[in-house]
Amino acid sequence: MIDIIQQYWRPLLYTDGYTMTGVAMTLWLLVISCLIGFCLAVPLAIARNAKNPFIRGPVWTYVFVFTGTPLYVQLLIIYTGIYSLSIVQHTSFLNSFFKQGIDCTLLAFALNTGAYTTQIFAGAMRDMAFGEIEAARAIGMSRFTLYRRIIIPSSLRRALPLYSNEVILMLHSTTLAFTATVPDILKVANDANSATYEPFWSFGIAAVLYACISFTLIFLFRRAEHRFLAFLRR
Repeated sequence: MIDIIQQYWRPLLYTDGYTMTGVAMTLWLLVISCLIGFCLAVPLAIARNAKNPFIRGPVWTYVFVFTGTPLYVQLLIIYTGIYSLSIVQHTSFLNSFFKQGIDCTLLAFALNTGAYTTQIFAGAMRDMAFGEIEAARAIGMSRFTLYRRIIIPSSLRRALPLYSNEVILMLHSTTLAFTATVPDILKVANDANSATYEPFWSFGIAAVLYACISFTLIFLFRRAEHRFLAFLRR
């Protein structure tokens, strides 16, 4: 069992000579994909609620495609499907980007979580109390200032419980990175199983690691909710 545990802290080569442990790779995938998805979701959530159909339509299409299809299929299309296109193979930047499994995995994860996060933020913006907006307009706030000072901060705070669920689901989805040859926790578990032929301990330790990361994220989000949603408590 000790030999299996040591496998999870053994640095693995993943690209261009860089090494990273399976746990570090899983956390890297989670943080970067959620960060990119968050940055995408904030402006897209505003566009999702726009009255102009030419602004709202493309965002609706993006959200519908990435929330209506499995993440595994999206990863396969980005990792194997796009690279098979001749225009990608004959363009140096695209060729070097889609050749790397880590790049394709981050792109698929970021686009997927960005779509779900867009829906969460857009719903939080729609559910805002109309009195807050009217009060901001009454004191002469411009539309830009209204979004910057009132709508975006308030909606992000209210969306925190739902967004925490999305981050946890994204952590669970990082197990799909194994299919793109990314050395995450699941790949380490599979390698340990192949080396020791002890699947219970190999995958059991992986489950414990995922559970520890999940509980840590839940604790941090609950602390954030306690602080930023204090005004909603009775």
